[in-house]
Amino acid sequence: MMGRVTLRNLAAHKIRLVLTAVAVILGVAFVAGTLIFTDTMNGRFDQLFDKIGKDVAVQVRGTALGEGTDDQGEKERGPVPAALLAKVAAVPGVKNATGNVTGYAALVGRDGKIVGDEGQGAPQLGINYTPGALTAIVSGRAPAAGGEIAIGDAMAKKTGYQAGDRARVVTTSGVQPVTIVGVMDSGDMMGATTVAFDTATAQRLMLKPGYFTDITARSTGVPEDVLRARVARVLPAGTEAITGTAMRAESKDAIASFMGFFRALLLSFALVSIFVGAFIIFNTFSMLVAQRTRELALLRAIGAARAQVTRAVLGEALAVGVVGSTLGIAAGAGLAALLQGLIGSGGGLTVTATPIWVSYLVGVLVTVVSAYFPARRAAKIPPVAAMRDDVALPQRSLRVRVAAGALLTLAGAALIALGLGGDGGNPAAIVGAGAFGVFLGVTLLAPVISVPVVKVLGWPFTKLFGATGRLARQNALRNPRRTAATAAALMIGLALVTAVDVLGSSMRASVGAQIDQQFGADYTVSGTGGGGVSPADAKRVAAVPGVRNTVPVYVGKALFGTAKGNSSYIAGDVAALARAARLDMISGSARAGADGVLLDKKTAEKRGVAVGGTLTAAFADHSTVPLRVSGIYEKSDFLGGIIAPAKVYLAHADKPVVDTLVIDAGGATKAKTAALKNAVKDNPALKVQDKQAVKDQVNGQVDQFVNFLTILLVMSIVIAAVGVVNTLALSVTERTREIGLLRAIGISRLQLRRMIRVESIVIAVFGALLGMGIGVAFGAALQNALADDGLDVLAIPGGTLAIYLAIAAAIGVLAALWPAWRAGRMDVLKAISTE
Repeated sequence: MMGRVTLRNLAAHKIRLVLTAVAVILGVAFVAGTLIFTDTMNGRFDQLFDKIGKDVAVQVRGTALGEGTDDQGEKERGPVPAALLAKVAAVPGVKNATGNVTGYAALVGRDGKIVGDEGQGAPQLGINYTPGALTAIVSGRAPAAGGEIAIGDAMAKKTGYQAGDRARVVTTSGVQPVTIVGVMDSGDMMGATTVAFDTATAQRLMLKPGYFTDITARSTGVPEDVLRARVARVLPAGTEAITGTAMRAESKDAIASFMGFFRALLLSFALVSIFVGAFIIFNTFSMLVAQRTRELALLRAIGAARAQVTRAVLGEALAVGVVGSTLGIAAGAGLAALLQGLIGSGGGLTVTATPIWVSYLVGVLVTVVSAYFPARRAAKIPPVAAMRDDVALPQRSLRVRVAAGALLTLAGAALIALGLGGDGGNPAAIVGAGAFGVFLGVTLLAPVISVPVVKVLGWPFTKLFGATGRLARQNALRNPRRTAATAAALMIGLALVTAVDVLGSSMRASVGAQIDQQFGADYTVSGTGGGGVSPADAKRVAAVPGVRNTVPVYVGKALFGTAKGNSSYIAGDVAALARAARLDMISGSARAGADGVLLDKKTAEKRGVAVGGTLTAAFADHSTVPLRVSGIYEKSDFLGGIIAPAKVYLAHADKPVVDTLVIDAGGATKAKTAALKNAVKDNPALKVQDKQAVKDQVNGQVDQFVNFLTILLVMSIVIAAVGVVNTLALSVTERTREIGLLRAIGISRLQLRRMIRVESIVIAVFGALLGMGIGVAFGAALQNALADDGLDVLAIPGGTLAIYLAIAAAIGVLAALWPAWRAGRMDVLKAISTE
């Protein structure tokens, strides 16, 4: 019988439950889309690396510099001498030993822009042509001499280039005029571009003559571990051999690590959406139970047990969860396809069992758990209540709720402080748990907070609309728990969006202050994508009228002192760089000399050295150099923690690359800017920047960061808006008799609809204010925690917050459209007779 009751209730409340299901659909879509997308990308990369390293049994490469990795998780390795190729080829069991060169090479399109440079992070690869799965020539021929290249078929399709066309290629050696002699079947490279040269040209342009990046060999049938051991015996110091299986595993692990981080990032936002959806589901079932109190009491009166009533309500929640999860999985597949298209990857989606069962588990579990407490309250309705006309669910005192909310808020704040302080095993998890605690705590406190706030927010409407405004305010105050639960959903999304905006605004302000303090140069010229500034480009810049001095800046990696991982360092004219970056010297001198090095305070303390001490630097060519610490300076955001003479870098770099050219031009002017841009116009990978341009670039990067996170959080705000619609629709149904009486005593349809709109606006704005208050607190806490890392200026984006408040009011208006329209169309007599 109770099963039939559950089905009847589902049929009777279709629209309300559909709105509830929307919250489940959107949240599950985020989860399913993330899992399907990352599974698909992992599969694509697995196929790609299997194809690249197909049949490779052994790889010979330089040994890693140090035991650990650098800040990017990479190990620095030196090249291998080309003379080793013959030795490896002579090892018994080796077949097709091949020397490989890999570096930076970007094709310039017909529009004068770098092909593939759309800000997606995909690399522009340069290689030496060797026959293989991803270098099979589909038209033309392979490059055989200097000035010839082959390009991938995806690049050819995108640019319109074909075999026989003239083009330009940017490398670390500058812009090279080339002839495209062949097109390769490059496969699905996920946005990466590939340019192939003949081996000698690749070595000259991207590495150095007589060296390979690595050597790979196939096997005649000898097991790869046996072949690896044989090859290792003929290798000199500074090189090593690994199996092809290990080579492919390393490549896959690097991608898996990135995709794991990306998946965790997206899932965290999906959980926010689901968390918001839980409020909507809880609120909806609470109102449905309240409206069906008499019906449920009658069920109890005719013999239904408490457990049966609970199961009936939970059955409705289960049905909503299953349907919502099913539709959410379908929507998630569409989202994954959209993400795949955005990164330029073709092929179908990889749908495994994991996204399916995880999505159902999340969607159904959240729905059922959210409906559990309303279901319990329904079961506690006494049978005798069916005989009363004014039956209603009893309301508990707010005292326990306030005490629990205060404790949760304080505990959450303490966890956030602990996580931001860097204590504990996993700071991110600690901060996340703290934020969850704060949200729950404030949600519990919200009914108490809502009363005075709603009174203030509703006051202008009472003056503007008179009795209609007073009724709207009273409706919002009538049930503080319901108002708080509806506003809480909006609160969470706007709290996180506000925190992101405060962090972004503080980043802009902090970086702006740092540039003003530390940017002492008139201009910089730098390369994008790894090409650097070529010697020819540097000469053209130096010849521009008004340029008094140019300082090349190099970026290298070395093992300094006893550190396990290699560290990036800046090299150049140390004294000139100190002036250009306005270094604040603590001790010693910026005149380092040929064997001197400057360290910032933190690096010096970490390495345990002082001015006059010695710091040993080990390089990828396996040479070590003792460097004298000539000076210690305060933190520099432009030069990092270690500055060495250019001589040190040039002596150990495989292919010296000028990362940035610092220019003294006696002041920046529009004419000088134009002249400098004209000097490097033939190289589209170079950019000329003065102080303001650097600020604009940083602000653009911050804006991208903020926009990306905001877009991910918009889903939670959409779900919250659906929640406002749902609450108002149920509230209108609940107040059918009251609305009929209001119409009977003379209130017009326009006034009635206005009353509902005002009520919706007040609730939405209350949620927005609550969320923005929490968001500002979160953002300020993050800024304070990161102050030592350069985020030392707190900036509150007042204009943006005002816009959010206006958006919240607009959400209130839009959310009330359907409920207000529905209320206005009620038949007065039927409404009055409703029990």
